[in-house]
Amino acid sequence: MSLVGHYRFTERQDGDLAVRAEGVERRRSDVVDLPWTWLNQVHGSTVVTVDRPGRHAGAQADAAVTAHAGVVVAVQTGDCAPIALLAPGAVGVVHAGWRGLAAGVVTNAVDALRRLSNGPIRAVLGPCIHAECYEFGGDDLDALAGQFGDAVRGVTRQGSPALDLPAATTIALSRSGVVSIDDVHCCTSCSSRHWSHRARGDAGRQALVAWMEDDAHDT
Repeated sequence: MSLVGHYRFTERQDGDLAVRAEGVERRRSDVVDLPWTWLNQVHGSTVVTVDRPGRHAGAQADAAVTAHAGVVVAVQTGDCAPIALLAPGAVGVVHAGWRGLAAGVVTNAVDALRRLSNGPIRAVLGPCIHAECYEFGGDDLDALAGQFGDAVRGVTRQGSPALDLPAATTIALSRSGVVSIDDVHCCTSCSSRHWSHRARGDAGRQALVAWMEDDAHDT
């Protein structure tokens, strides 16, 4: 039996998937009707490896990987970058804000996935805030540019210094050896289909979910 990886970026129409939202378990089952490994995200670099459904649910971590059928791994985002990682027989999810990027969450997640699969890794960058909407403090921006290069510097529509989060994420993935990187090119601040904490003060969150199925169930 071979396993096939799946992933999905949810939207507002799927409901609020913040971990403490009322009715969140029902909404999770509407998206993928299997036990979720959801995370208490702390903008760090910890990755959990999940070997059975629901294991590590509620862990303080910002990424999860699995190579087991029936396991759903998930992260929640408001403006931070959700990254789906797919390799032969394994999948992973990453919550990448600027602090997590600086701490090395992307590299740690890619390394964890490589321990489960020796095949090529594909990454998909989901909806997140883009530079034109992401005014950023000068000192923190300088520190990130020192770590990832000046390509992470952007400018808002008003001309203020900004962080280019998709660029920073792509650089982190490339440095981790991921050569196949797709981007859905969607800014959460601009999109009415997504929650945005920074633009609208939304408490709601969308989710990135990934899971494995045997290929007999693949459609």
